[in-house]
Amino acid sequence: MAEAARVGTADPEPHGASRAAAPAVRLEGVVKRFGQVVAVDGVTLDVPAGEFFSLLGPSGSGKTTCLRMIAGFEQPSEGRILLGGRDVAGLPPYERDVNTVFQDYALFPHMTVAENVGYGLRVRKVRGSERARRVADALAMVRLEGFGDRRPAQLSGGQRQRVALARALVVRPTVLLLDEPLGALDLKLRQTMQIELKDIQVDVGLTFVYVTHDQEEALTMSDRLAVFNEGRIEQVGSPAEVYERPATVFVAGFIGVSNVLDGDAARQLTGSRHAFTIRPEKIAIVGSDAREDESRRTATGRVREVVYLGAITRYLVDLDVGGELVVMQQNLATSSMEALRVRGTSVRLQWHRSNERPVETAGDEGSEDPEEGGR
Repeated sequence: MAEAARVGTADPEPHGASRAAAPAVRLEGVVKRFGQVVAVDGVTLDVPAGEFFSLLGPSGSGKTTCLRMIAGFEQPSEGRILLGGRDVAGLPPYERDVNTVFQDYALFPHMTVAENVGYGLRVRKVRGSERARRVADALAMVRLEGFGDRRPAQLSGGQRQRVALARALVVRPTVLLLDEPLGALDLKLRQTMQIELKDIQVDVGLTFVYVTHDQEEALTMSDRLAVFNEGRIEQVGSPAEVYERPATVFVAGFIGVSNVLDGDAARQLTGSRHAFTIRPEKIAIVGSDAREDESRRTATGRVREVVYLGAITRYLVDLDVGGELVVMQQNLATSSMEALRVRGTSVRLQWHRSNERPVETAGDEGSEDPEEGGR
């Protein structure tokens, strides 16, 4: 694991700004090219101090490259990276006030837990008594008191990850970078560690910048997140903002499950061909006597597929106006046999119009709805 040294002498404040008011991390028009491939394409981003911020996106979207540039393992082809208001262009990782936790833990198998955690302090020549105190404090932060004499092979996967976290925290970085650190854990342990990691971040008050491709992970832990796609940021916001109000079709589809209706189907339902998205859990299957008013949208269709998932049932409905909708309903009183009987039947769907969200599609740029006359 690459360890980071504390920054000693600060550069003058950029543009006269106060260092105290500067974001913990700032990316200004950052571009990264590998030959002819543009891995990061003009990313601008601020991460305030003390925030748990996630970089979320599929493989190859540029999120990990951004993290590596913040850490100093890669240098931007264009743009600036500032840490606490200080331009760190050209500085190696050990001269940046950051530390990194990786997915593979990178623990020394021949060292004890305490020796692993204290390694960075030993490199910095922190004296023995001070080093022992700080190691004990770091192990307490990650709830591993009493584990100092064990070796990594004697620990579970979750415990080894917490040792790696303690080793990163013990040198007191201003920003902690985490590169998919829970990816090697099984589902239940990963879910437990998500909660623990967020609790630790709140307790220590550090800025965490977290890379993941797991939408649930990002929604669970983040104060805010940036959704990456093909080297660019599609949307930045809180988990609720990004989930409830996706800005683009990509965000709507990548964060959870979403329905997107456009073209003729959208026109039949709304009078406009402009695309909108509606989340599956916002749609209800209703009876013929369901009340209709201006606050609700109603559509009819036929159930093509039913997937019973225990707590919920997922229905795929082919709409009579064209297109399809995924509908998710809680099984409050529905058995698997009752759910499966709906396959092939005609149904009536209803949702509140307030849950529809307009989204941009690839063809929206510069286009006009011919039936709206470019209004």
